Amino acid sequence: MLYPWRTADLGLLLILTVFLGAASSSSNMDGKEMTQNYSTPLPEVNTSLSVVMDTNAVLHCPRTLTRVVLTRWEIILRDKPSCTKAHRSDTNETKEINCTDDRITWASRPSQNPDLQIAPVAVTHDGYYRCVMVTPDGNFNHNYHLQVLVSPEATLSLSRNRTAVCKAVAGKPAAQISWTPEGDDCVTEQEYWGNGTVTVQSTCSWEVPDVTTVACSVSHLTGNRSLCIELLPGTKHSEKSYILYIILPILILIVVGSIWFLKFNGCRKCKLNKREATPVVEDEMEPYASYTEKNNPLYDTTNKVKMSQELQNEVDCTGLHTL
Repeated sequence: MLYPWRTADLGLLLILTVFLGAASSSSNMDGKEMTQNYSTPLPEVNTSLSVVMDTNAVLHCPRTLTRVVLTRWEIILRDKPSCTKAHRSDTNETKEINCTDDRITWASRPSQNPDLQIAPVAVTHDGYYRCVMVTPDGNFNHNYHLQVLVSPEATLSLSRNRTAVCKAVAGKPAAQISWTPEGDDCVTEQEYWGNGTVTVQSTCSWEVPDVTTVACSVSHLTGNRSLCIELLPGTKHSEKSYILYIILPILILIVVGSIWFLKFNGCRKCKLNKREATPVVEDEMEPYASYTEKNNPLYDTTNKVKMSQELQNEVDCTGLHTL
């Protein structure tokens, strides 16, 4: 892991040089030699440390067997200027540069214990810390990457259509959410906040009516938590089941009914049209027949012959009766 330590700027180096150059005669080192040793680093120790918010944290300086002339803590936090705390052993003098957080202090007297204490740890203490022990043999460094853990608040609630909502609110880092039994349709969303915390929400639904109780498990570096809830018995159908079992049959009945109505209405009109067409044919034929009888000469001659024969038969019958 790379630590964002910047090369000592001219102002800081000047302050430390003046601080070191004011040594008394008992230091056995002049300011020039101390400044030279300040820039001679030895192998560094890097540590990643995770601390739960609202607890106390102690960061240790490297232990050396040689005499320590100067102890310095360099602190780099997000959105804040770098802070430096220094203690000189021979004069028992301390100095601070750009240090405004009262919760970051020496663990005890710097002459007795050069460790750094954060009490209590806040989410804003996420950052990088370095302890530098200046000795006649060189500088011993211990670098820390401090990650503040924030325990999320877990909640579980019911929604409509056999749906449950599980939330892990304002956790750092983001929590992981799982379901028992696994849901048929699950959606997970994350919301990031300005202080580095994350809210995770998982929405899950179950279509199988046999599932009556579900459990939501929230996994986090600060600890795991499980919540259980019973699904409402009155909401056995999800939205898909509602469409499949209720709306779809209604649509089918409407379509079938419409087809039957149109077919029945069409047949009825056909029957009425046939009944109305029959007398129209008879009315049209009668004038034609009358016209034929009145205007056909052959038809008239035939009628005259028949009438003559009938008259002759009547005369004959009359004569026979007379005799």
